[in-house]
Amino acid sequence: MNPTDPIHPTDPADAGRADERPAEPADRPNPWLTHPAPARTVELISGDFLITVNPVDGSEIEPCPPGSQPPAPVRLDADERAEQRRAGRPPIPPGPGAPPLPLLERQEEREQLVGLLGRGRSVRLTGSAGSGRTALLEAVAADCEDLAPDGVVRLSGHHRTVTELLYELYAAVYRSPLHRPDRAGLLRLVDGIGAIVVVDDLEFGGESLDELLEAAPECAFLLAITPDVEAPISRSRLEEVLLGGLGRGASLDLLERATGRPLTDEEANWAGDLWFESEGLPQRFVQAGALLRGRDRLRGDAEPYEADGVLVHELADTPYGQGTGRGEEFTGEGLTADGYDAPLPTLGEGAAPAALLASRLGEAARETLRFAVALGGEVPHQAHLPALVGDTHADAAVGELMNAGLLSPVGPRYRLAAGALAQLQARGYGDEATSRAHVAVQHFTWWAGHPSVTPRRAATEADALLAAMTPLVASGEAGHASAAVLLARAAAPAFLAGLHWGAWERALRIGQEAARIAGEVAEEAYFHHELGILALCVGSLDRARAELETSIGMRGAVADKRGTVSGRRALALVTDRENGNTPAAYRAPDDQPPVSPPRGVSMVVPVLNRAAPDERLTLVTRHDETPLAAGTAGGPAARRRRPVLGGARRNLVAAGAGAVLAAVLGTVVTLGASGNDTSPNDRVQTDHSADDDGSGGYDDDSQTPADASTKKPAEPGGVPATTSSGAPTPSTSGSESADPSDSPSDDPDPSDPDPDPSDNEPTPTKSTPDPDPTESSPSPTPTPTPTPTPTPTPTDDPEPPPMESATVSDPAEPTSASPSASSSPSPDATPPLI
Repeated sequence: MNPTDPIHPTDPADAGRADERPAEPADRPNPWLTHPAPARTVELISGDFLITVNPVDGSEIEPCPPGSQPPAPVRLDADERAEQRRAGRPPIPPGPGAPPLPLLERQEEREQLVGLLGRGRSVRLTGSAGSGRTALLEAVAADCEDLAPDGVVRLSGHHRTVTELLYELYAAVYRSPLHRPDRAGLLRLVDGIGAIVVVDDLEFGGESLDELLEAAPECAFLLAITPDVEAPISRSRLEEVLLGGLGRGASLDLLERATGRPLTDEEANWAGDLWFESEGLPQRFVQAGALLRGRDRLRGDAEPYEADGVLVHELADTPYGQGTGRGEEFTGEGLTADGYDAPLPTLGEGAAPAALLASRLGEAARETLRFAVALGGEVPHQAHLPALVGDTHADAAVGELMNAGLLSPVGPRYRLAAGALAQLQARGYGDEATSRAHVAVQHFTWWAGHPSVTPRRAATEADALLAAMTPLVASGEAGHASAAVLLARAAAPAFLAGLHWGAWERALRIGQEAARIAGEVAEEAYFHHELGILALCVGSLDRARAELETSIGMRGAVADKRGTVSGRRALALVTDRENGNTPAAYRAPDDQPPVSPPRGVSMVVPVLNRAAPDERLTLVTRHDETPLAAGTAGGPAARRRRPVLGGARRNLVAAGAGAVLAAVLGTVVTLGASGNDTSPNDRVQTDHSADDDGSGGYDDDSQTPADASTKKPAEPGGVPATTSSGAPTPSTSGSESADPSDSPSDDPDPSDPDPDPSDNEPTPTKSTPDPDPTESSPSPTPTPTPTPTPTPTPTDDPEPPPMESATVSDPAEPTSASPSASSSPSPDATPPLI
């Protein structure tokens, strides 16, 4: 070894010597590469629950321990709100962008909206898809920055419920990481927010819209909707503003700016027809400008343009028809390439330009469109496109699609523009949608489970992940449902930890249905468990119990012990909430715990009263017909009776033993008298069976004690005995009525199983009871009975007490352990929880 030579460390003298170190086997696995990554667990607080996100066995839920409650939420300052707004915008695509377009013919609506919001009024802005609602909202939001103490909050109503919007409004104003307040706490916090709330693409109205307005009375809402959305029930706080199309002049001016040059007369006439057909929708003229730029590239007039078709020089601010520069000189004649003059698009192509625009894009952009069609219009984030498309430069396809007017911003992401999805599907872009969705699901499964992906990042792209799973559930092809299950298992914990519970619920329901179709019982049990946790957090106890019992039954069928324990713990918490039990951890911070006095607490041992006998029991007592000897009450005989009157247990046991002996002797005499009967009633016939009345071997509870005391026990042959009003008739059925434990001095054992006739045989200890000193000496005065219970007619055996274990079921036991699909609630018929 030559330490001075870092390049040739081997000594030249040892150059020919073989290495004496043992060689490692080639098939030895690398522990750093083969060891699975540990499951990411996150602890968060929802209301008064502490939730531990466990991606393996299911989330754990427990009451929040004392001292673990989060501090009160703090409002964000201006800088933090600005940072949050930037994070909520869609990413800027790489490459040169399209030229900015002005807001034309919207000044009147803009001033009207700003004035209404400044007076605290909420406004519903109604406009068709493609009418420029989003651009107008951006302009109004910029004018209202300083009108409210909490600034302007921008929200997306696309696929959002009223509960989701309220939680997003709370998260936009307050700083409270890993804390999701319950419904009452949310309403209390939102009630104090004073902001201008701008909601684009709102999809609900009616009672839900009224609920949103009532929950935040100090906020002024600007709601952008389409005409097909339901109107609110109460319009006292809402103002209506309609947004129509542009005029002819403004439409032509917008087309000029989108094209990057003045229009020719032929193009102006074509634009006039397009304005009439589209009713002046601005989106149509933005796309028409992309068509004209593509036509210019085909005609060979690429000199004043860059590669993407954007004009280099600035366009003059003069409106159409009033310019005197390039617009007069540019006639379109003689500027063809190789004698080819590209014609203008037809009016139909101008009204539905998506397919024609896509044909002039690059291959990566067209493949991105195919994935967007497969995902129902959702465009994957530009960081995913190189892996999905297979092109390292595919991330630039988003900018190319934006310049063509085929994408629209929706919250922090992009979607296909209005009408583009149907147009592309009609031209064959959705032929292999299921296979592309399968590819997207496989990629998203790897991505969502990667340790570098934070829950917040996964929650931001929740719509694309959910859109990728949906078509695989109903595809019917082999492996598609299982792939959807894997993605749901990987994404659901991230949505939970990212506090996007609306996406969490949708992922769980899609995964549960996919697992049911794929026949994966263990995975279906996981989704049922998570749905039960969600229902418990939102206060739907019936739904929580149903989901958790289904999960426990399925996990018991597949012998998943850890999952079963987790489900039983959650189910016990549901039971506590149903019974109204609130843990001690929920004490208010101001409450002081009880303090022991300096000298301690004196303990008082309470006297436990004997349990009251069951009303259905028939008491059998033995009356001694022999009169007692005469004597005074204060004599020795009375003193000897005092222990019995005092309730000594030994004497009462002895009396019970005597009753047992008398019953046994009576049974022997009765059997001997009926032994010579020729009737075969005491023989058991195998061709007849007793009917099961469903009482489990006990008498009907509806039978009163009086009715039970007037019936004689049946003879061995089944013939009922006659009723006697004299001495007691011993039982012939071998029940437990003759046992000493059934005497009033002892409590019956409710856990004793069904009685066995062999248990009533007298034992040597019971057959020779100790003589009672009170009975050996006669007394002339009658002795009062030791119990206040009146002695009923001693004709029947006492019924055994009802067993509690037969009527009280374990709350953790599932109603059914069968993993069949019929035991699980249908995801389509179940209303959403969020």
